Amino acid sequence: MRIIVCCTLGLFLLTEVHAQSQRRPTFTCGGNITGESGVIGSQGYPGVYPPNTKCVWRLMVPEGKVVVLSFRSIDLESDNLCRYDYVDVYNGHTNGQRLGRFCGTFRPGALVSTGNKMLVQMVSDANTAGSGFLAVYSAAHPHERGDQYCGGRLDKPSGSFKTPNWPEKDYPAGVTCSWHIVAPRNQIIEVKFEKFDVERDNYCRYDYVAIFNGGEINDAKRIGKYCGDSPPAPVFSEGNQLFIQFLSDLSLTADGFIGHYKFRPKKFPTTTMPPTTTTPLPTTRATPLKYSAALCQQKCKRTGTLESHYCSSNFVITGTVITAVTRGGSMYATISIINVYKEGNLAIQQAGKTMSTKIVILCKKCPFIRRGLNYIIMGQADEEGRGKIAPHHFVMAFKAKNQKSLNVLKTKRC
Repeated sequence: MRIIVCCTLGLFLLTEVHAQSQRRPTFTCGGNITGESGVIGSQGYPGVYPPNTKCVWRLMVPEGKVVVLSFRSIDLESDNLCRYDYVDVYNGHTNGQRLGRFCGTFRPGALVSTGNKMLVQMVSDANTAGSGFLAVYSAAHPHERGDQYCGGRLDKPSGSFKTPNWPEKDYPAGVTCSWHIVAPRNQIIEVKFEKFDVERDNYCRYDYVAIFNGGEINDAKRIGKYCGDSPPAPVFSEGNQLFIQFLSDLSLTADGFIGHYKFRPKKFPTTTMPPTTTTPLPTTRATPLKYSAALCQQKCKRTGTLESHYCSSNFVITGTVITAVTRGGSMYATISIINVYKEGNLAIQQAGKTMSTKIVILCKKCPFIRRGLNYIIMGQADEEGRGKIAPHHFVMAFKAKNQKSLNVLKTKRC
């Protein structure tokens, strides 16, 4: 009797395994996908994706509905700017606005098209790393009041945007809203938040509003990333387009926000810094530095020592310059962090074991930094967490012999 039961159980398990293998979809390189919902994945998922490929999926749901795309898994070669292996998501099938570019293992929130079509493209170079991606799509009614779908193109001279459910109840969990604001070519855009309440976190890792110059999610053009219950200061675009993304994760939510925008003449005078530095510091912290021609006309010579600058600086780090882009009179740099000695309110992002931050060298050649080199950086940070480095701040090449001095300073009380 035991033998019969054992054999029957074994046969059942084999049948179940075979059935599961039959149910598992086989993912190929791209295709035209239609229907109310479905699943797409990188070629060979969950196996390692092949090198030197470009795969395009064209998604189409019934007319009158929008496409909602949610990544269930993403594992591609990691790079701060997603230059090597990446997934692009576009609104529509041809000449559509790019909704985002993704790589590494960070899973974005839901992406929503404005029409019934969406294009997903995955590109890999000669070197691969990871199992690719798995995503599900579904059809939804556009911009349903009280539902999670929101966003769209805003091209009137002024208007408002707000989180789903505002002001009746909290915004829902697990959503992404993207607003693309487009002004005439000779104008810029001003954005102000009237009310603002988004889950608080020191690094805005969970729920946040991110604002980008241009018409897409591009980390190199990010103006700021905001959360908490204090409205950000007014934001001004550099050109005639802004992209605003709101993302909530699957846990805590809050009241949300309502914001207003209006178009301004291109030469509209502002009292704030360029858009990357619009958020002022509280009076209890150091006053944010303002860019001016006079600031950059000062003689560029480092004064003082590690010790004399340590206590007066809001943050102290050592790191490698990964990117350095000149815009206007300033240089915008991404720093891969070696060590943090004094964090202050500097926004630090972490992907796996790699930490990075963004700083602005207010006068692009003072102090002068070069991509690929290591530095000790001491400076101030505004409330959005971006570091500001003026000529009188302390920046020097980082060498192993400096490690001991910094460790001693870290233990001292200012």
